[in-house]
Amino acid sequence: MDKFTMFGQLKAHPGMRDELARRMLESAETLEGMDGCLFYILNESEEDPDALWIMELWENKEAHAASLKNEKVRALIQSCMPLIAGTSSVPIRPIGGKGL
Repeated sequence: MDKFTMFGQLKAHPGMRDELARRMLESAETLEGMDGCLFYILNESEEDPDALWIMELWENKEAHAASLKNEKVRALIQSCMPLIAGTSSVPIRPIGGKGL
């Protein structure tokens, strides 16, 4: 299975999570119909008022890399940068389950 998964956390500056989430959801709209994007889900932490978690599933690593070259995606990422205090990610590989 060549699927590519991203699971990461965006830590907003204090009090900025809702604005960051709004902008990140704009990026989800940009990904609609983008080749290779199977799902993109934005989650807010129930325990940390500044944390967002992103789950993405792509047909392959190349499709994800191509999305980062898209002008609209790049502009949205740039618009979010001032709101982000930090990031982290968990390397995972999908092996099966509902939806794959």
